[in-house]
Amino acid sequence: MGSFDVRLDEERAQFDAFVEEYRSALELTLAGLTEEQARRRLVLSATTLLGLLKHVTWMQRVWFEECVNGTSRRELGLVQSPDESFRLADDDTVASVTAAYREACATARSAVADLPLDAVVTGHRAGPRTLRWVYLQVLRELAHHCGHADILREQVLAGLSAETRS
Repeated sequence: MGSFDVRLDEERAQFDAFVEEYRSALELTLAGLTEEQARRRLVLSATTLLGLLKHVTWMQRVWFEECVNGTSRRELGLVQSPDESFRLADDDTVASVTAAYREACATARSAVADLPLDAVVTGHRAGPRTLRWVYLQVLRELAHHCGHADILREQVLAGLSAETRS
């Protein structure tokens, strides 16, 4: 194996490590919260902690199952737009959304396991992309939403703290 191949392996390992770090961080924002706290709406948009996890589940399915594997959103039973993906159903719970999230993460890992970063995937609506591009997009989304989730969790816990002082 040449030094270029080693650098590519290290790059792939770093991409995987960053994705896993953000996946875990996002899931942990729900740790110890009640169903009501996870659903609590604290901003003008419909964004909630549970809704963020549901959206990130959808996002990963779009990028790994649609873009990488080439299965359409319709075939996957996914809503069509990002805005719709935040919406919680009455029967969504922390446990059910977390289970779907973990399943999407496992499916994503399988979808890319044997693909090099330079592999061209063709399921993207705007045309072919490299797997490296997909990883960067997913990392961007995960980091963005982890920031949202950190702030929302802080607000939820601050509200809890204020309620216990009253």
